[in-house]
Amino acid sequence: MTFDAIIPDSLWSVRYDGENDNAFSTVFNRLSDPEWLRGFFLQNVKDLNEHFRITNIDKAIYETIDEADILQCLILDLAIDSKLDHLFRPLEPSRTTDISLGKEKAKGESRRHASWLRIYAIKAGEDVYIITGGTIKLTATMQEREHTLKELQKMEFVRNHLIAEGVIDAEGFTDYLQAQ
Repeated sequence: MTFDAIIPDSLWSVRYDGENDNAFSTVFNRLSDPEWLRGFFLQNVKDLNEHFRITNIDKAIYETIDEADILQCLILDLAIDSKLDHLFRPLEPSRTTDISLGKEKAKGESRRHASWLRIYAIKAGEDVYIITGGTIKLTATMQEREHTLKELQKMEFVRNHLIAEGVIDAEGFTDYLQAQ
């Protein structure tokens, strides 16, 4: 596993072993690919209908592409201004304070319904995040579906890797990157 700088000193993304691209690029490429989205929504049409009352897959594809474009621009703009803490929130709703290498999420913003887009990251420090992945979340909890559970596992994998390397904060992450 390696880490690609999206915005140096602010936003990083995991590049998993064997992958051609980092998690940030992979997620946003999928979320803008109508064919990938069609397959996803066909596979998850029951959740789309039950939780969002949407039966038109073309509408879901259009809304996802639009929302993903807005979310990607927002993340990049906030990263440049070192204000990512305004977007990312603790993954666990009950957590009210920062923890070392906390698991975080950013949600999209939809004008039509609650957002189903999620970007997942590890918080290395104030306004410093490492993107681990992202997906479309159509259910109440991540444990309900394989694709969201996989995102939880990726966050835990990256967090454990960083801890094993002695990384506990942004300074430690910088030291780790320089030693590579």
